[in-house]
Amino acid sequence: MKKIGEWEAAEPGVKRKIFEPGDHLMMMEVHFEKGAEGYRHRHPHEQFSYCMQGRLEFYIGDSVTILQQGETICVPGGAEHGVKALEPSVLLDTFTPLRLDLLSE
Repeated sequence: MKKIGEWEAAEPGVKRKIFEPGDHLMMMEVHFEKGAEGYRHRHPHEQFSYCMQGRLEFYIGDSVTILQQGETICVPGGAEHGVKALEPSVLLDTFTPLRLDLLSE
């Protein structure tokens, strides 16, 4: 079982910390070095990402959105998405239902 609340490498230049989940909702903080990418992927979970710091290029399907500090974006369940940091950045990601794939890695 994953250790909740500990930093781990996700992709090159990306690290994350998963917070203690609730029954149906979970959050994680994700730090990006400039130029680092969260690779394109999809999952059935609905996701909200809040930009705590920096600027990121967010891809959802064929759409590209620049997300900056204080802004949020919603990723529908099942949508292919990814992100690239345009500068050092921090996201707070929220998922529902629980991402058991992340909790059990």
